Formats: sequence, C-alpha cells, structure tokens
Amino acid sequence: MKIDNSLKSIGGLPSGDDRPAKPQAKSDGAADSGISVNLSPLSAQMQAVEARLSAGDIVDAQRVREIKLAIAEGRFKVNPDVVADRLLATVKELIAAYRA
Repeated sequence: MKIDNSLKSIGGLPSGDDRPAKPQAKSDGAADSGISVNLSPLSAQMQAVEARLSAGDIVDAQRVREIKLAIAEGRFKVNPDVVADRLLATVKELIAAYRA
C-alpha cells in the first residue's frame, strides 16, 4: 500500500510543511525580554485536570472486573430508568457548560 503525500492541506489548514521555522536560540544564553507569554485561566484549569488524571487511575479496574464477571454470569441487570436519567443529566451539564 502506497501512501499518497500529494495533498498539501486539508480543510484550509496548513500542512506541517507550511509551519514557520522555530527561532534559533541565542548563543550567549540571554533571554529575549521583548517576548511575553500570557496563559488563560482555562490553561491553568487544564493543567490541574491533567495533573489529577496523571496522578491516579482513570478507571477502577476492580469495578470493571466485577462488572465483566456479572455480565459473564448473567447477573448484570441494566436499569433503563437510571440510564435515561443519567444521560439527561449529562446532556444538561454539557448544555450548561456550552452556554458558560
């Protein structure tokens, strides 16, 4: 199978080849004082979430094993009312977050 690299961009986005080159570091080690970087509060929140996720397990492996065993043994019951209620709650949260 041959990969076709003839496309330069997709959807109006520049391809990786169109990116400007990184500026070269100064050889004397002095920092350029004319450049400032400001991070939004959302950036700080994202970093906090990333730190929490990397600190612990995202999935409770023991709970997953219990559910797999219950399914295999035919003991797992789905309560459609609970599923519907939680789905609606999730949609409401997503709508509220989108509006914020």
